[in-house]
Amino acid sequence: MRSFKVRPDAKGRITLGKLSVGVSSFTVTKIQNRIILEPNVEIPAREKWLFDNKTALSQVKKGLEDSAASRTKSRGSFTQFVDDNE
Repeated sequence: MRSFKVRPDAKGRITLGKLSVGVSSFTVTKIQNRIILEPNVEIPAREKWLFDNKTALSQVKKGLEDSAASRTKSRGSFTQFVDDNE
């Protein structure tokens, strides 16, 4: 755990710089005299179903692991099945 000192500007703002790379928001919790920032990453609503469906999520993770380990086989292009109107 790293500690460092930051100072608020005249408007009370603190810049987090590189600590906030890839973060879309923070949850702020104040406990006595401590302030805890918990980073959040938001996903599009259309992708939320995957994180709600544990079976589908585990299958996607396994597929990504298999792909990274070269345990997959190309089945060619599936573009013939794409409906551009959807």
